[in-house]
Amino acid sequence: MTESILTRASRVGLFRTYAGRPFLRVNEWGWNRLPSALKSARPMRLYGAFLHSLVKLRSPRRQYHGTFFLRNRRELELIRALAEKRPQGSTLRIAVVACSNGAEVYSIVWTIRSARPDLKLVVHAMDISNEIVEIAKEGVYSQESEQIVGSAIFERLTAEEIRTMFDRDNRRMKIQSWIGEGISWRVGDAGNPQLADNLGPQDIVVANKFLCHMAPPDAERCLRNIAHVVAPGGYLVVSGIDLEVRTKVALELGWTPIPELIEEIHNGDPSVRRDWPWKYWGLEPFDPKKPDWAVRYASFFQLGKPSTQD
Repeated sequence: MTESILTRASRVGLFRTYAGRPFLRVNEWGWNRLPSALKSARPMRLYGAFLHSLVKLRSPRRQYHGTFFLRNRRELELIRALAEKRPQGSTLRIAVVACSNGAEVYSIVWTIRSARPDLKLVVHAMDISNEIVEIAKEGVYSQESEQIVGSAIFERLTAEEIRTMFDRDNRRMKIQSWIGEGISWRVGDAGNPQLADNLGPQDIVVANKFLCHMAPPDAERCLRNIAHVVAPGGYLVVSGIDLEVRTKVALELGWTPIPELIEEIHNGDPSVRRDWPWKYWGLEPFDPKKPDWAVRYASFFQLGKPSTQD
């Protein structure tokens, strides 16, 4: 009986992996021709979730370094709100894991320092790629650096934002010194068991847009490891991850989801929303009818309670 069940399961897996290819092609052709209103209907959302599960099963996962400045404005808005709760002149410790070319790090620092210049920011930025860390540390961007990361990193900035963030040098754009100061750049692996010892406790830990590129079991182990870096009562910001993985870990470890701007942040990066259901990193539509929606769609979590010293 056991062998029969395993055999059937194996056949189903082979069918989904190989016979699913033409099936997905036909469905993608049809899906892309549907009106937006029809795609938003609940039955089509459920069918889209089924298609996305097939895409995730079939697609090989690999890391990407593509990103943008001010990628998710509502996410930055909530980070600013958390910073504004800090006492006047206090220290705010932030770690950005998988920092890529630095666009996210500089976006966070620019956002906080624009609102709270009195805060002493201590920022650790880490990525597994030495080449990418060197680009981020230099803080100089051009067409060549865009080619390395594979994205037009300035496309979401206004002319005024570019003026306040960069100094122009011919065709190169350099991060202004008031943004770059106080950032410690390092090469490291987010899955390293010594991560918490290496970085120390942090008030805010940002782990965005890289866990989705890992196999779910590896992503889960890595997320649990990253959580050890968050100081008691601190905040973990994690997006760009399989929602099932994030939900499972958050529920098992008792994280408190932050409800503010939950839907706006979920929909705040149009590129990943647009890629659903045809890319494994695509993000499903926000659905408040799901029983676990408050955890499933949260990107901000508070971990534990603040220590008495805070």
